[in-house]
Amino acid sequence: MWLVAAFALAGGLAQLVDGTLGMGFGVTSATVLLALGVAPATASAATHAAKLPTTLISGLSHWRVGNVDKAVFLRVAIPGAIGGFLGAVVLTSISLEAAKSGMAGLLLFFGLVILVRFGFGLRIIPTPKGGHTAKWLSPIGLLGGFVDATGGGGWGPVVTPSLMTVTSHEPRKVVGTTNAAEFAVAVSVSLGFITGAAHQDIPWIPVLGLVIGGVIVAPIAARLAGRLPHAPMGVMVGGLIILVNSITVVAALTDLPFGVDLALMIGWLVLVAQVAFKAWGREKAERAAVAQESASV
Repeated sequence: MWLVAAFALAGGLAQLVDGTLGMGFGVTSATVLLALGVAPATASAATHAAKLPTTLISGLSHWRVGNVDKAVFLRVAIPGAIGGFLGAVVLTSISLEAAKSGMAGLLLFFGLVILVRFGFGLRIIPTPKGGHTAKWLSPIGLLGGFVDATGGGGWGPVVTPSLMTVTSHEPRKVVGTTNAAEFAVAVSVSLGFITGAAHQDIPWIPVLGLVIGGVIVAPIAARLAGRLPHAPMGVMVGGLIILVNSITVVAALTDLPFGVDLALMIGWLVLVAQVAFKAWGREKAERAAVAQESASV
């Protein structure tokens, strides 16, 4: 019971971040499961099993409050589903050690993407230029789906900033469309893992907790999209994802003394807290400037 409650809390927090920022649930859930020693393909399969109800509720919630562009949704969701299925098949066909190192490295990269995006306003993943154009939507969806399956997460970090570049929508509509399309990707990835039999060892108790927390918070997050402070949330999530997956990567390369490990972890957490605080200050100043400009018009 306590284990389910703990994962429900983690799922709720992850969904709050995902529903307001457009990214975070998959990479957070996969990071937790991988840190618990779950095999990479199983961790990704478990994450996407949890995503089935959470992305459905989240997508419907965003749809209900008008945060979804139907045309963009279709052009991203269908290629995303195709890429997700292919990614699941690839992940189940490679060796366990290669998959574990590869997934940890990919999750670490996406943690860095999230931290830099919200902490410094920079985009590590190059996004196509040219304003509102439909030709980029299918490639974005295809790449996002493939990366999401092979990394246990990644749909949001790939698709959300890309849609902010190639569409003229405000952030809440980009987040809503990304969340709604993610349900189709989760269904396709789950089918891909069933084909590869990665579903057989799924830890269902953690998945149940993630689902409960995610489903409860999804409607709330949809209504809060665009209202909560994005910058500090993004920095903290990215920082924690980097920390956990760095431990996995470093452990595969060398064995550091416990004191060194502890000092590095504390130093990293202090640094992340400082970046989050400064990012929050910048965001408040930007919002105040926009409000003042709107009031003067």
